[in-house]
Amino acid sequence: MDAMWPTGAAYINGRFMPVGEASIPVTEWGYRRSDVTYDVVSVWDGAFFRLDQHLKRFRASMEYFRLVPRESDSDIRTMLHELVRRTGLREAYVAMDCLRGSAPTNLRRHPVNARPYLLAYAVPYVWLVPQEIREQGMHLIVASNPRIPEECVNPRAKNFHWADMTRAMFEAEDKGAHNPVLLDFAGNVTEGPGFNVFAVTDGKVATPDRGILEGITRGAVIELCEKLGLPCEVRTVPLEELRGADEIFISSTAGGVIGVTRLDGRILSNDRPGPVTAKLGESYWRFRKEGWCNEAIDYDPAIAAE
Repeated sequence: MDAMWPTGAAYINGRFMPVGEASIPVTEWGYRRSDVTYDVVSVWDGAFFRLDQHLKRFRASMEYFRLVPRESDSDIRTMLHELVRRTGLREAYVAMDCLRGSAPTNLRRHPVNARPYLLAYAVPYVWLVPQEIREQGMHLIVASNPRIPEECVNPRAKNFHWADMTRAMFEAEDKGAHNPVLLDFAGNVTEGPGFNVFAVTDGKVATPDRGILEGITRGAVIELCEKLGLPCEVRTVPLEELRGADEIFISSTAGGVIGVTRLDGRILSNDRPGPVTAKLGESYWRFRKEGWCNEAIDYDPAIAAE
């Protein structure tokens, strides 16, 4: 049977639809106040990667922001599988949001009176950067503006508070770089827009432990280091360490492990991803192809659209 919606499928508040028909009212607080949390899981070769961990993080984020929908984790899992089935996609980018509606006009305008609900969609796999950049390596800058302090917005609960990231992305664009990395107020490395950061010095890998989203792919890289016998430390990473690193790479659901070959004006590893980065990147995709932490999708004909 042909896929129902090969360009993408969406789910909003209990209903499935083509992704092009998905919309929310402009009055919803998820839109007007960024009162929303989300997660993104990838599908590769017909299987979700670490779906259990994504669902666990999504539930923790929803509870932290007091955005609890009617669906259980089991319901969400079934819904995500159904979204991908309806697209027929073997490689997909699958997002799940929980957003707050708006308070009825007869009630106090307070979030306690606005009901949260789920929105999700599956579209063809999204890469953080194009193939040529993945092969040659990313160019990063250190942003001039700091990351929002975790005392203000908890980065471990995935959120849409991206004003600091967006400002830094424009700064990177103005300087001819691909992306920024942001520091905390103490001058330590945090993360970039949609990715975690790693530094390699004398064969040892280090990644920040504060001011970051604890990425699922980041966790996979830490496990890969153990599998491959590479020392890996999760700790404070000062900017000076990043600037002096032998190699830098990033990790993201939208691309796995991607090398960084320039930081501001410095060229690393002859302007190509270094050996540790290359080894981790190759291993990441090889292990995924072999079924590492995969949850296969049943592509039998999807149920009829509502």
